Amino acid sequence: MIVVTLPVRDLAAARAFYAGLGMSVNEMLSDEHVVCVVVSRTICVMLLDHARFADVAPRPIADAHATAQVLLCLTAADRCDVDALAQAALAHGGTEVRDVQDDGPVYARAVSDPDGHVWELLHTDPAATA
Repeated sequence: MIVVTLPVRDLAAARAFYAGLGMSVNEMLSDEHVVCVVVSRTICVMLLDHARFADVAPRPIADAHATAQVLLCLTAADRCDVDALAQAALAHGGTEVRDVQDDGPVYARAVSDPDGHVWELLHTDPAATA
């Protein structure tokens, strides 16, 4: 299992953003400082408000709007799914961070969540990589 932990300024806005992408919330692992977003059976994103994140992180919280520390990637079944995820992200407080990448077998878009964390939305044509 992979657990990605992200600091967020506004927990309610972050919850709405990820729910808007069709992800569910595990309420048993969520409280007033933490929201556990279920991406898949093996991937969760733990959204921690800054106070809670500071309790577990030994370094200052970076401003993801100004710096890049990590790029997160979600794969999609096809190009339409990439576009649907991007549109959902934009409708729920996200921002498109670069132009669409359309390089033959690779189709990708990049969006940031309300806190600036960048998510690449990617489809790779399996027929082209065989």
